Amino acid sequence: MRMRRGHRDIYQQFKVIFEQEDLDRIDERLVILEAFLSTEDHMTATDLTRMLKEKGIALTDEFVAENLRLFAQYGFAREKRFTDQTPRYEHHHLGRHHDHLVCVRCGAILEFYNPEIEALQAETVRRMGFHDLQHRMDIYGLCSNCLRARKAVMPLVMASTGERVRIVGFRGGSGLERRLTSMGLNRDAEVEVIKSNGSGPLIVASRETRIALGFGMAKKILVTTLETGGVRDGRTTTE
Repeated sequence: MRMRRGHRDIYQQFKVIFEQEDLDRIDERLVILEAFLSTEDHMTATDLTRMLKEKGIALTDEFVAENLRLFAQYGFAREKRFTDQTPRYEHHHLGRHHDHLVCVRCGAILEFYNPEIEALQAETVRRMGFHDLQHRMDIYGLCSNCLRARKAVMPLVMASTGERVRIVGFRGGSGLERRLTSMGLNRDAEVEVIKSNGSGPLIVASRETRIALGFGMAKKILVTTLETGGVRDGRTTTE
């Protein structure tokens, strides 16, 4: 595996660190580092273990995770936590900053840099007399592939957390429609999806009321997304 010049430097620096810290299994740790440096993806320990296994190198998730934390500890990697809260690691490129677009459907993570956003953040920080050490912005939504895969009209269970949708119909008899209408979920009603994934009921908000729906009922409600919908959780946090 051929490494770029900058990556070779990191490899040599970490070899010295491993030796100075008197760590065991140095060769295996360097193999993990080399695999990590070979990809620009946001890797979990499981992802990296799988990558190594495909190359014929069998190491445990626990040992790989230990080394990823070590890479972050010494400033060669950054730990990130997105919607699933699983630690992911990316390269720490000194002096370079970027933000993330995170697809809540497939988990894709896209990096971007916008100088206008950065300038606005810097001006806001300056105006408030605050000294910014580091910051991040993660925007949650749907990637272009997931948007193309969805139909114009879909069951409510296909909507994502944070989306606003309009009810256009029901799969069921008049009794079901009357029941849902009594709950405030009538045709043309606009609702916000509060929770759509994970265990438990699907939670939606209609006007000022939150409503819990079982999977069976939610899949009988047909909706279409609003143009202003989508998860737009752009969060800037100091870490």
